[in-house]
Amino acid sequence: MIGSANGQRIGITGLGVHVPERIVTNDELARHVDTSDEWIMERTGIRERRMAADGEALTDIALPAARAALADAGVEAGEIDLLISATVTPDMMFPTSSALMADTLGASNAAAYDLLAGCTGFVYAIVQAYGMLASGLSRRALVVGGDVLSSILDWEDRSTLVLFGDGAGAVVMEPVERGGFLAFELGADGGGGVHLQLPGSGSRKFERPESMLRMNGREVYKFATRVLVSSAEAVLAEGGRTVGEVDVYVPHQANKRIIDHAVGKLGVPHERTVVNVDRFGNTSSGSIPLALADARADGRLRDGALVLMTGMGAGLTWGSALLEWTASPTSGGRG
Repeated sequence: MIGSANGQRIGITGLGVHVPERIVTNDELARHVDTSDEWIMERTGIRERRMAADGEALTDIALPAARAALADAGVEAGEIDLLISATVTPDMMFPTSSALMADTLGASNAAAYDLLAGCTGFVYAIVQAYGMLASGLSRRALVVGGDVLSSILDWEDRSTLVLFGDGAGAVVMEPVERGGFLAFELGADGGGGVHLQLPGSGSRKFERPESMLRMNGREVYKFATRVLVSSAEAVLAEGGRTVGEVDVYVPHQANKRIIDHAVGKLGVPHERTVVNVDRFGNTSSGSIPLALADARADGRLRDGALVLMTGMGAGLTWGSALLEWTASPTSGGRG
């Protein structure tokens, strides 16, 4: 699926993020599996990640991000009429984490649902929110992307344990007078889904129903390096823009090697590319909003900046969004 904005200007007017307090270093992981800081850094570029405390669930880390986004936009929760939570680790299957957050925030006028698209969840969610806003079915949306992946990791599996972390981000989306989203591209390949899955988490019966994340790293790497480039190229073409016009490139933070490959193939200068995988690891649906927050903190998200966001993940799914950033009236910040 690919498409351009239909003339209605919809943008991000508020941004907030939050990560758990606990920092887990590579050396700490080396006490659980046969690995080392050198081995992890060489293959992934990750030196540490945040992990939720015992008893800390998705809504516990997502609500501070949502509150920060609302404050950044200068919006009260009661003014939100759509809340989408992109996650693969909800508090529970139902009630949805989105409904729980809407209630806690006081968004009593909001329709709320969870969206499941793996690490591409945040991009899928902003596309859905855009569609609702552009059609007039919604006036103001809150999109939350976040995961507590530490809750589904096998702490004896070195190939997955070292990659993931916990974190969340949220954005307020609404009509704007200038800037806004220009184009989107989404895709899915269920045939490759077996390479990144959570067996035993649904109605399908498995011989090992332990509900832990399983990944074929080699195949996922091949998929990621391909679609991170092809999706970005497709959305740029749809939006009538070139790589040279991109001011801020925000790729999904899965692996530094994957990001470096995409930067090389696309020709995006490194100084325009946001990289924080070294500090947070792969936070799934929290990845892109966390990177956006870093880009704003270091001054790259200036008013009028052309922002390219691309995600890819379980499904297998991928998606890109092209956005002309409009600076919000308040500064916001990390929760």
